[in-house]
Amino acid sequence: METLLIYLIVGAVAGTIAGLFGVGGGLIIVPALVLVYTALGIPAEILTHMAVATSLATIVITSLSSIRTHHLKGAVDWRVFLSMTPGILLGSWLGGVTAHLLPGAWLQLLIGIFALVIAVRMWRAGRRPATLLADGEKLPGGPFLAGVGGVIGWASAIFGIGGGSLTVPFLTRCRVQMQRAVATSAACGLPIAVAGAISFAVQGWGEPQLPAWSSGYIYWPAFFGIVVASTPFARIGANLAHRMSPQLLKNCFAGLLCVIGARFIWLNAGLVLGH
Repeated sequence: METLLIYLIVGAVAGTIAGLFGVGGGLIIVPALVLVYTALGIPAEILTHMAVATSLATIVITSLSSIRTHHLKGAVDWRVFLSMTPGILLGSWLGGVTAHLLPGAWLQLLIGIFALVIAVRMWRAGRRPATLLADGEKLPGGPFLAGVGGVIGWASAIFGIGGGSLTVPFLTRCRVQMQRAVATSAACGLPIAVAGAISFAVQGWGEPQLPAWSSGYIYWPAFFGIVVASTPFARIGANLAHRMSPQLLKNCFAGLLCVIGARFIWLNAGLVLGH
């Protein structure tokens, strides 16, 4: 019962932060689950893989609600989505395979570096003037979009995220309006999460150190606790966001990512270099 409460708290915090900062919860869920799994005594060799896999599984559920909301507003560019999806599915599956081959310390180190990169990008983006560009102008062709989708899916599966921090910048660079970029990115998060979660389940199947109630690296008690709590708290976070300065919110979240990234790098750099 106490463990379920912990996962409910993780879901509540992740949902609130996702609503506040307009990002997917994976950037918070993965580090939080790493801490929880460590405290519960789950072996270091598999706990990071479990955190990433479980995060991807929760995104399958949370992305459905997000897609529906954006679709009803007519904001999803389904042509771009369909062009990127084949690459995303393949890339996400390969991301699960890649993560399975990495030791836990390497995986945590990469997640830490990724968190710092996203934090720096958020600070830099806040200092550039916003521009509204013509929708769809200079959008690449289908094969190129599929290739980019593969890279985004691969990286997103490794980090346990829905890919918004990668897909949105790519689409805006292709001169897609920000609203449509965000909505289309939300739709792309579903195939990322589905393929990535299934890949992690398959790669971890039969792992002798996994606890009960696991399907491969997906740990269902954490999944259900996070899903139950994250959705209502995301609405609370979104309501709070409208009462605060957008720039202050970005700076706060970037600072939080810096702390998370620095901690992961500090704890694992020595282990990686020692090998």
